[in-house]
Amino acid sequence: MDEQLSATSRKHSTKNHHFPCLQCGSQLNYQPGTLSMQCEHCGSEHRIQVSHDPILEYDYHATLAQLPAASPHSVHKVLQCQACGAQTEVDTTLHADECPFCGTDFVLEGQEQHIIQPKSLLPFAISDDEAKAQYKAWVKRLWFAPSSVWKYAKQDQQLNGVYVPYWTYDCRAHTEYVGERGVVHYVRRRVRVQINGRWTTQVRRVPEVHWTPVRGQVSGPYDDTLVYASNTLERELSRELAPWDLNNIRPYQEEFVSGFRSEVYQTDLDDGFSIAQQRIRPYITQAVLRDIGGDQQRIHKISTRYSDITFKHLLLPFWVAGFRFRRKTYQFIVNGRTGEVQGDRPWSWVKIGLAGLAGLAVLALLLFFVSMQSNGLSYSSSGNLFDLLSPQR
Repeated sequence: MDEQLSATSRKHSTKNHHFPCLQCGSQLNYQPGTLSMQCEHCGSEHRIQVSHDPILEYDYHATLAQLPAASPHSVHKVLQCQACGAQTEVDTTLHADECPFCGTDFVLEGQEQHIIQPKSLLPFAISDDEAKAQYKAWVKRLWFAPSSVWKYAKQDQQLNGVYVPYWTYDCRAHTEYVGERGVVHYVRRRVRVQINGRWTTQVRRVPEVHWTPVRGQVSGPYDDTLVYASNTLERELSRELAPWDLNNIRPYQEEFVSGFRSEVYQTDLDDGFSIAQQRIRPYITQAVLRDIGGDQQRIHKISTRYSDITFKHLLLPFWVAGFRFRRKTYQFIVNGRTGEVQGDRPWSWVKIGLAGLAGLAVLALLLFFVSMQSNGLSYSSSGNLFDLLSPQR
């Protein structure tokens, strides 16, 4: 647990992972989709000695108790973007850089905080070029996008590879409930019905619900509830990149991060579990409804306690692009494993307005032709005039 609680910058961070090439001494960077690093200068490849350590779950309550006592590590340079809120750690020799999420220039700061180090990750599986192709295809499908978006995509802008922090939680939920079970019975009743415009009385079988008070409890495990642990991207936007192949996560190794940035969590461990509980709650509700049984159910009270809580802190791979349009930052993200693209998008109100006017013009033209037909007019194929047809007598 002491190793797990070693501290680095509390902010959005990318460590300066340096792996010198054995041929020329230049930097080795991880090659997505492989188990190799490649020299950025001479192109030689170096095999990664892959760790086969088990992926461990850590005790939630024990970690929360020990975290305040952990000693802060050294001060790291941290990118502080005022435009989108992103924070990334970079080489300590730098004094300014560009935000990987929105492209804004910003100044570096240093901080000391107690944080939990990631112990596992999903390495990048698709390359920069593959992510660009997916991104450009996505942009082409955007209706009513400003021309600047198309120009941005055509400029072959570089996508930034960023490892983004997540929590996963395992737990057992014990829920006690109070509610009612409804059973439908059919009885014969005289009812008023309307037949052919006239009201009459008939005897029909109608449903009645008999409600019975019930109380009970349900219990069950919930595994790998995934929680996005940053505030840089919209939480719903990050969820739309799912699913992730978490069965393929690897022990954290700096070799897989070399050449990429990695973000430090902004959603703490305890806040993350609160979000996990929100995700679990609908499943608990469904379990209670099934336990109540009957034809219909009512839930009056639910009380849940959680036990055997464990967690993992892992990094997931994102390709990120961002630009500013009319003083607002728009972000596009690509799942570094599958190529799934999601993002904010600006709208061109000029294009929308023109499309609306075109639609109104088409509608007006159709109404014009319908009106002519209803008034005995037809279009003359021999000219550009409308001729009045002789009325039939």
